[in-house]
Amino acid sequence: MLPRVFILAIIIAVTMPSLALAQAADSPRTPDRSTGKWRTPRKGVLPPTTGRPAASKEIKQTSGQSDDGVAPLNSYAPPAAAPAPSASRQPIARVTEGSGGLPNDAGQVWREYDITPYTVRVTTTNSPEQAIVDWILRDTGYETWHSEPFAFLSANRRSLRVYHTPEMQGRVQDVVDRFVNTEAETSAFSVRVITIAHPDWRIKAKQMLRPVAVQTQGIQAWLVEKEDAALLLAELRKRNDFREHSSPQLLVNNGQSTTVAATRPKTYTRDITLHPNAWPAYEAELGQFDEGFSLELSPLLSLDGQTIDAVIKCHIDQLEKLVPVMMDVPSPVSSHQRVKVEVPQITHCRLHERFRWPTGQILLVGLGVVPTPVPNDPALKVPLPWPSAAARADLLVLVESKGKAGDNAPVPVITTQRDTRTYHGRY
Repeated sequence: MLPRVFILAIIIAVTMPSLALAQAADSPRTPDRSTGKWRTPRKGVLPPTTGRPAASKEIKQTSGQSDDGVAPLNSYAPPAAAPAPSASRQPIARVTEGSGGLPNDAGQVWREYDITPYTVRVTTTNSPEQAIVDWILRDTGYETWHSEPFAFLSANRRSLRVYHTPEMQGRVQDVVDRFVNTEAETSAFSVRVITIAHPDWRIKAKQMLRPVAVQTQGIQAWLVEKEDAALLLAELRKRNDFREHSSPQLLVNNGQSTTVAATRPKTYTRDITLHPNAWPAYEAELGQFDEGFSLELSPLLSLDGQTIDAVIKCHIDQLEKLVPVMMDVPSPVSSHQRVKVEVPQITHCRLHERFRWPTGQILLVGLGVVPTPVPNDPALKVPLPWPSAAARADLLVLVESKGKAGDNAPVPVITTQRDTRTYHGRY
């Protein structure tokens, strides 16, 4: 029987070559630059570095690495991505949870108003309740709801929620009643936009006009009896410089906004983009200017239907002329090439005013000698004696209430939009 030490020596001699082969198979292989062949480094010796970042598992997925876990010589490891910033931060302002109840230091009370009698009959807009909110802001003032005392105003298609003092709740109640009143469901209004080259028409019309206070600079307004208004229009139509831009009969839901607009686009060369290696070495960038006018009317009848509150907004934009600017654009063909760029010289006129007048009279608003809404219209029969570059005229707007719209009243195509801006003071 062989000694145990001899048997153990035989086992070690047999298993050592197998362990060496397994270790060599697991060792990384690196290319030999001198021979171009692959070699396995000796145990305990690290492969030479190539001056590039060490390969990782993530780089292998994006750099086309071989399956043996070694990056090719031309591989590149991108820098690690910076950690994403924390979504939360410490607030700078002091924040508290509050008392858990609504402040009522000034005796504020909560009221909810049912506005469904109005919202169900308005189909010209998806948010008819917004008109009620807008008119409350016009009547009470924007700052009333964003200062002391604490208050809020919220509305949906079913109800209007208000938290304010009893005095302010009374003013809100008056506005809501004017909307839900069935006597003012849908009214017809006539809106006429007229331009006259010279404002001397006032000489003959002086006895017919009753002035109305206006807060916008340069604007005048008058009240005219319907009979006198018919005579005034007949006299104005006899003038060669008379021009009526529109005379629609609008069917307006009480409190909603209706817009009459007439614009035409004008294109011009706004800028150029250089392309030095191509012909003609530039690319023109075109701009567009919409010239014309936009008149918005927002009427609201009183409970008895005897007076009208209306907000009138008028925007006029006119392109007087295009000022040329010659730009140097060298090209491979010509080093002295020049291109014309046009800078628009424009004029604006803005009106935003609130009026109140009896339904039996006509409101006449004179904007003064302003840019003509649509100058040089080819449909005009008599040419106007104005310069084509910058036409000016006395602009008049006539608003007349036609009463409640009947079943046989004409229904023209109108544009209804809501003003998203807030109103300050009288607006």
